[in-house]
Amino acid sequence: MPTHCLVAMNFIELPDDPEDTQHSPEERAAAASRSTWVSVGVNLVLTATQIVVGVFAKSQGLIADGIHSLSDLVADFVVLFAGHYSKKDADEDYPYGHQRFETAASLVLGSLLLAVGLGMLWSAFRKLEAPETVQQVRVVALWVAAGALVAKETLFRYMLSVAKRVKSSMLVANAWHARSDAASSLVVGVGIAGNLAGYPILDPLAALIVGLMVTKMGWEFARDALHDLMDRAVDEQEVQAIRQTLLETPGISGVHDVRTRKMGDMIVVDAHLEVEASISVEAGHDIAVAARQRVLQRHRVLNLMTHVDPWKRPESPRG
Repeated sequence: MPTHCLVAMNFIELPDDPEDTQHSPEERAAAASRSTWVSVGVNLVLTATQIVVGVFAKSQGLIADGIHSLSDLVADFVVLFAGHYSKKDADEDYPYGHQRFETAASLVLGSLLLAVGLGMLWSAFRKLEAPETVQQVRVVALWVAAGALVAKETLFRYMLSVAKRVKSSMLVANAWHARSDAASSLVVGVGIAGNLAGYPILDPLAALIVGLMVTKMGWEFARDALHDLMDRAVDEQEVQAIRQTLLETPGISGVHDVRTRKMGDMIVVDAHLEVEASISVEAGHDIAVAARQRVLQRHRVLNLMTHVDPWKRPESPRG
């Protein structure tokens, strides 16, 4: 799942170790699937408990947090569903593969979250405009909010440990997504406690904050997915890393016109390689093949299209 919903937290980036062969792509995929299914189980229990208890205890904040957990549950299923189809091999209709299935799913999910978040904001605003209609919540809501906070924090620590073990940046992002959910449960818990302490307006205020978080999450999911579907390039740091790998390939004298576009979580790259003008076409081809293999091994590159350009050494001055 994309990770654009992080809320005021330090995001831990794992260094991309291209030479590390301890964990194969299949092992990383299996770890991602297992952790996602654990997240499904946790969010399923939280969704049912928070919404049912929220209605019973008359807590708008707890209901909002339950809807937040429901959005996470939907997101987990989207990740599993999209991950299954995005791994299909390339075919005649999709010669570059099906990786963008996940991007399209993220666009749909982002739009859904945006609509849900706006609905939560509207409901919270109506309560805040008529504070006399806010009822005192029951104490059981506070216990459920505390339990949700513990569950989401535990999920975060589990997912982060798995991510570090298999060195997966995607799983790190998912782990911090769980931590942002824990933050929303903390906000709801404070709102419920304030309501019980004699400040009833704090419960719908907590619902308003959670609604803002869901709306922001949906907007960023949809925006980033739309940009990726429009062939957005990867960041300059990653482009420079790919360029450096090409330059380090024996036989390459220079690299220019490196262009990238995202294909799901992968990258498609075009590059012009400069090789010695005096070598044979076959030798130039072999250099380009070696460069392609190095890039595919060291970076999350799906395909590298190369164009070989002749490079002439500068003539030495005559004595």
